[in-house]
Amino acid sequence: MRLQDFRCHWALLLGLLLAGAVGAEPGAELASPTAGWRYSGLLDDLDSPRVAYPTPPIDRGGQRGRSLIEGHLRELAGIDRAQRLVVNGNPLPLYTDAQGRFVRPYAFGSGSNSVEVASADGRSLKRVQFYEANAGRVPPRVRVVLGWDDPKAELDLHIVTPDGQHAFWARPRLNNGGGLDPDGVDGPGPEMFTMAAPLHGTYLVYVNYWGNYGDQGYNFQAGSNQQEVITAQVNLVFNENSVNEKRETFVVPLRTIGDLVLVKTFTY
Repeated sequence: MRLQDFRCHWALLLGLLLAGAVGAEPGAELASPTAGWRYSGLLDDLDSPRVAYPTPPIDRGGQRGRSLIEGHLRELAGIDRAQRLVVNGNPLPLYTDAQGRFVRPYAFGSGSNSVEVASADGRSLKRVQFYEANAGRVPPRVRVVLGWDDPKAELDLHIVTPDGQHAFWARPRLNNGGGLDPDGVDGPGPEMFTMAAPLHGTYLVYVNYWGNYGDQGYNFQAGSNQQEVITAQVNLVFNENSVNEKRETFVVPLRTIGDLVLVKTFTY
């Protein structure tokens, strides 16, 4: 083969390899929510299956009118590889099923909302901004969001409100208007507590390392978690999606099943 022909063949091969690399570039698709104006009461597809990947949350009924954040990761599939889902500034670990699909619930308030999918190193893969025009969806004045980085661990959010009521997985609905929903199971969340009309007084925010989850179901065996130290992240948001929004983020290490950590005491 002449040198000129060899160079042509090599250039063609290099071009194909580069094209393949470009085609394999990590990315994300969001089927829901879509950008633009949205009136959830009209646009939600009530016939679509209420499922979530990689594992389903439990609908405890603490909140109603939840929306699903549904999408697909390309070249980033796998439950053991956590990416990031950032909803209205609240970052959460994002796991998928084996095909890269994910569905997560979220209770959006009226007004401007955003959803972003980012890679583990923080690179934005997909972002949508939409305006929720349903006036019945009152933005929460207090929202507490828990997520963690181990799909084989089960953590629980516990909230004690000023009137002494205790919201957790066994009592998600409070008669003061507070609600814990969704309650993520099988790791890694999210779990959320919201109040649209918070009581004035002192609130307590706890995180409990309840147990682990494996092929045989729940267990309490040390070492059956994936991470030696589980990193929980708690986002405390006041007046979400308003000019008065304030937020605090707390990172909590958990090592032993049964750990119960007081994350924050705050006064509203």
